[in-house]
Amino acid sequence: MKANELRGMSDEQLKLTLSDTEKHLFQLRFQSATDRLETPSEMNKAKKDIARIKTLQRQRELAKLPGVSDEALAKGIADQTLRTEGPGKRKAKRAIVRLTALQDSRAAMKAKTPTVAPAKGK
Repeated sequence: MKANELRGMSDEQLKLTLSDTEKHLFQLRFQSATDRLETPSEMNKAKKDIARIKTLQRQRELAKLPGVSDEALAKGIADQTLRTEGPGKRKAKRAIVRLTALQDSRAAMKAKTPTVAPAKGK
């Protein structure tokens, strides 16, 4: 599947395509284990398709972040903090770092006050 085709899909369509591709990869792995895989290159193609889809999903997620309010950012950090135990904790910790960095950069931008040059007069 080409990247241009994926870009034309909605978020829901991407999720469905991702799950279908992951199922297909699972079937290919199963066939490979039972020595019935006819075209081994199909596995690599499926892996690359999964990577393309996940990359596009991440790009869309990052594009939405600047428009998110400060309260929503704080809520997102709190939600991820709850997930730092058990499976998936590494992903949650990375999300906390990203959201905290975005929050800090916003705070730094707000703290900067525009400097106005004094008017030159006689």
